[in-house]
Amino acid sequence: MFGIKRSTHPVDQLLPAGQMGALGLQHVLAMYAGAVAVPLIVGSALGMSKADIGYLINADLLISGVSTLIQCLGFWRFGVRLPLMQGCTFAAVTPMVFIGTSDGITAIYGAVIVSGLLMILLSPLWGKLLRFFPPLVTGTVITVIGLALIPVAVNWAAGGVGSPSFGAPGNLALALGVLLLVLVVQRFAPPALSRISVLVGIVLGTLVAIPFGFTDFSGVSDAPIFGISIPFHFGLPTFNIAAIVAMIVVMLVTMTETTGDILAVGEMAGRPVDGRRLADGLRADGLSTVLGGVFNTFPYTAFGQNAGLVGLTKVYSRFVVAVGGGILVILGLFPILGEIVARIPAPVLGGAGIVMFGTVAAIGIKMLAKVAFDNNGNLMVVAVSLGVGLVPTAVPNIYEHFPNWFRTIMESGISAGALSAVVLNLLFNHIKGRRQKETTA
Repeated sequence: MFGIKRSTHPVDQLLPAGQMGALGLQHVLAMYAGAVAVPLIVGSALGMSKADIGYLINADLLISGVSTLIQCLGFWRFGVRLPLMQGCTFAAVTPMVFIGTSDGITAIYGAVIVSGLLMILLSPLWGKLLRFFPPLVTGTVITVIGLALIPVAVNWAAGGVGSPSFGAPGNLALALGVLLLVLVVQRFAPPALSRISVLVGIVLGTLVAIPFGFTDFSGVSDAPIFGISIPFHFGLPTFNIAAIVAMIVVMLVTMTETTGDILAVGEMAGRPVDGRRLADGLRADGLSTVLGGVFNTFPYTAFGQNAGLVGLTKVYSRFVVAVGGGILVILGLFPILGEIVARIPAPVLGGAGIVMFGTVAAIGIKMLAKVAFDNNGNLMVVAVSLGVGLVPTAVPNIYEHFPNWFRTIMESGISAGALSAVVLNLLFNHIKGRRQKETTA
C-alpha cells in the first residue's frame, strides 16, 4: 500500500494500490470506445480486413498507453506531468481517410511522422503564446469540448450509430439506469466508492445488460491471447506533400485542443500551467504522434472525457491516470482483454458519458465565471465561439461542399470553437481599435 503525505501536492499523490487500480481502470473504460473508434473508422473506410482492423486497434491501445505514461510521468522535457489520458484525435479522421484512399495507408503514416516531428519543434514557440489563452479562451474551448461530446454520449445511449436497435426504449432505459446509478453512488456512497462511481455504473450496468441480451461474451475466447505491434507492419512510410500539409493542419488543430485540456486540468488540479510546461505537454503529444506513425497508428491528443472524469472524481493524481496508461499497454499486448472491454454495451457507456461530458462543459463554465463580462467584447467572444463550435454538432454535413483543408478545421466543433475564441480574443482584447486609441489619448 502507498500512503498519502499531506504535504504532497494532489497531482503527485500516491494512493493505496487498490484505489489506484480501480480509478485507473475507470479512466480506461471512460475513454475506451473513443480510443478504438478512430482505427475502426479509418480501417473500415479503407476496406481493410477484420484482422488488419484488429491490428490497428491493438496498436492504438498500446501507443495510447505509452502516450499516457509519457504525458503523466514525463522524462526530460517531454510530458506535462498532469493527469491527462491520451488517445487518437478525431480531428485526423477525415483527412486520413482521404489520404488513405488516394495514396494508401503508408502515406498516412509518413504524414503522421512528419507532423509529429514538426509538433515537437513548434512546441517551445507555442508555449510562448500562452498569454493568448486566458480563462476567457480556455473556458470557452472547454465548454465547447463538453457540449460537442454530449451528442457522442447520446448516440451511445441510443445503441450506437448504425445499430439496428438505435433509439429502442430498452437502450435508453439501460442508459438512464446507468446514469441514475452513477448519481446515486456519487451522492450516497462512501468517499472511496463515490470516486469510482462511473466504474461502478459501467460494471453493474454491463452485468444487468447480459441477461437481457445487450451483449455477449461467448466469442471472447476466439481472440488471440498475446500480440504486439511491429514497426511499419503495413510497409515503410511514404511522404506525399499534399498529405503532409493536410496532417500539419490537423496538428495545429490538435495543439489547440490539447492546450485547452492541459490548461483546464492544471486549473482544476491547482497546478496552473506556464508556457514551459505547456510546451512539455505538446512536445509529448508530438513524440506520441511520431510513435503512432512508426507503430501503425495515428496522431494523439488529450481526451476531454477523461478531463471531465478528473473533475468529477476530484482525484488529481497523475499516477492514477498513469495506471490507466499501464492498463492500456496491457490491453494492447493482450487482445483477448481488449475483446472483453469491447463488449461493454454502448448504452452503458452512453449513460456514463452523459455525466462525464457534461462535467467537461461544467468545468468550462466554472472557468468562465472568472471572466469580467461587463466588457461586451468578452461576451461576444464567448457567444460567437460557442455558436461556431456547435454548428457542426447541430448540422454535421453543413461543410460537405467545402475544400478538404477547410473541412479538416471546421467539421470539428472543438477546433472551430477554439479558432474562433483565439481570433476573437485577439480582436477584442489585444488589437487596439480606433475607438480604444481615442479613449486612451
